[in-house]
Amino acid sequence: MKDYFIRLFNYDRHTNLLILETIIDAQGPEKPVKLMAHLLAAQQVWFNRCTASPSSVSALWPDWPADTLGHLVNQNHDNWISYLATLGLGDFDKLISYKTLKGEGFENKLCDILAHVINHGTHHRAQAGQHLLAAGAEKLPVTDYIFYLR
Repeated sequence: MKDYFIRLFNYDRHTNLLILETIIDAQGPEKPVKLMAHLLAAQQVWFNRCTASPSSVSALWPDWPADTLGHLVNQNHDNWISYLATLGLGDFDKLISYKTLKGEGFENKLCDILAHVINHGTHHRAQAGQHLLAAGAEKLPVTDYIFYLR
């Protein structure tokens, strides 16, 4: 399971950088930048929850400029890969207790949180892509997982 999630997080980094490159080439339209900033902030929130670290994110929709997002993509990826490398097979089923930003308490299995982080990124990259097209981008990069694997 560890190798599977490492592969997914490598895919996530790859596709985040592809969409970010398209955003920058399109002169950073506001909505795609906000979506990518949100995606990256949420990754940090979930990472901190999974590692029981204090949250460094105060807003899930931060106003981060496009030219800072590449560094955050790589930083988030490095953090997740380092964390995943420490896990044993049984760790993926452990319950993670956390609170939402509103203070509500929940528990979910680590494997389900990891799947959520990846799915959340896919969702917002697709939204960013649609906004890029609306802003005049002529072509979007191919971000399908199976295409990445080929």
